[in-house]
Amino acid sequence: MSSILSRWSSASVLAIVVLSGSGLAPVAAQQPKPPVSILPPSIPPLPPVPGQPSQPSPTVPAVPNVAPMPIFVPHWTAGDASALLNVINSIGTSGLIPKDYAPAALAAAILGGEGDALDKVAGDAFTKLATDMRDGRTPAAARIQWLVKDTDAATFPTLTVMQKALADHNVAGAITSLEPVHPDYIALKAELAATPVINQARHKVIQANMDRWRWLPQTLGIRHVIANVPEYVVRLMVNGKLISNHRVIVGKVDTPTPQLSANAVGVVIHPPWYLPQSIIKESVGALIARSPAAAKARGYTWTGSGKTLAVTQQAGPSSALGYIKIDMPNAEAIFLHDTPNRNLFNANARAFSHGCLRTEDVMKLAIILGVIQQGGTADELVTLIKAGKTVKVPFKETIPVIIGYFTVGKGLDGKLQTFKDIYGRDNAVIASFDQPRVEPKPIIVTPTPEVPAPITPALPTIL
Repeated sequence: MSSILSRWSSASVLAIVVLSGSGLAPVAAQQPKPPVSILPPSIPPLPPVPGQPSQPSPTVPAVPNVAPMPIFVPHWTAGDASALLNVINSIGTSGLIPKDYAPAALAAAILGGEGDALDKVAGDAFTKLATDMRDGRTPAAARIQWLVKDTDAATFPTLTVMQKALADHNVAGAITSLEPVHPDYIALKAELAATPVINQARHKVIQANMDRWRWLPQTLGIRHVIANVPEYVVRLMVNGKLISNHRVIVGKVDTPTPQLSANAVGVVIHPPWYLPQSIIKESVGALIARSPAAAKARGYTWTGSGKTLAVTQQAGPSSALGYIKIDMPNAEAIFLHDTPNRNLFNANARAFSHGCLRTEDVMKLAIILGVIQQGGTADELVTLIKAGKTVKVPFKETIPVIIGYFTVGKGLDGKLQTFKDIYGRDNAVIASFDQPRVEPKPIIVTPTPEVPAPITPALPTIL
């Protein structure tokens, strides 16, 4: 522990003062020391953005990936329907498939003149196209372990978008307004255009990754943390700027990290580890049965037996969670946390965990998360770690955390890179694009089936 603390114990070297205030409550009065910023000097101020929340509301439920036809069909002029036909015929540039939206039927309806038939055909085509552009074409069955909550269907209701398109006579603009705006998506779109059509394999993998961006909310939050599992990297973003990046260790192939969204609510110092039943069944349960003394030496305590066995690893130097954990409650019990095995960060391929993200320099990440909420210094966390007690330090505001899965995306050098598909998840997405479009059904985000974990006791809180 001394080596890690020595890197952070001096406020003169590591205190972060780019923003003022206190996101982490001080544990004791300290003499002020001259601070030195560890953040990029170009970090911008953080003004509120009118009409745009700083993070997704934690009370918004998962929104169905479906936009049903409205109870009435708006009137389509021949001009608006022709504009829609032009959008459909060129939608391949956005990684979607023109034939999914029946361009021949729409062309025939336009020739037949305005009326109920054109209204129905055009309204149906627009609804399907808008739904796919906003929520993605990939059916739920092909989105393996994708548990991210996407609220865009509530933010951009199909009927509202259609009515605006017709009122403004701007169908193309309405469809474009639903397209992802993330820089990685824009880079993928440019790469798709630059890739020769003959290179179908490359086209398909780019198309799959473009669709994954449609599975996410269009707005991730002014401040957010986003991890890309195949890249083994987590980033802290503020106002579109990269503030901090960290290497991570992700789940093994047989214990893959799920893709999900959660809100970071604080940090836990010296966190205990409440083992999931999968790990108890895999190894720890057998260790307890075979050698209780050895299990206790590793910090394990337990209650019950057999199917009711509940195991906790107490905090300590050998704890699997290390000294600190980002507290981000979610049904999958996935967190960003420290690790005692820091040498594993030197490996290029880092799929070694049971699913959580072991995060390099997670203490630095925790400090910066406090700083961007107006304050906090390294010394405050160091003091808590030295105290050796398990405490929870809440943030003033929650910060969205997204764990994604992109096999093509911008690397830390800003250039588009291809990452190994470590869980083989491209295949299902690509295969779904080779099949006829499936009318989307509501996507219900449910946790992975798991035997209920033991009740987590309340932790002392530093307020």
